[in-house]
Amino acid sequence: MKISVELSMYPLSEAYGTPILKFVEKLKSYEGLTVNTNTMSTQVFGPYELVMDVLKREMKSAFEDENAVVMVAKFVNLDLKP
Repeated sequence: MKISVELSMYPLSEAYGTPILKFVEKLKSYEGLTVNTNTMSTQVFGPYELVMDVLKREMKSAFEDENAVVMVAKFVNLDLKP
């Protein structure tokens, strides 16, 4: 099954840009995922198991690296890749 995820990351610090860019670059490093970004969010497309494993790993890493981070996500069980 393929899924599509829309993520928004909000580090609660003045230097919010660096953690966001780091998170997105890590997502883009995984073979088998398609990652698109815009000024509002990041979209991730791929097989369910891979997407969920990557998000689990990289969200944990982001939470450990920053004092406070808000993550907002929407999931759909369709491949909405443009």
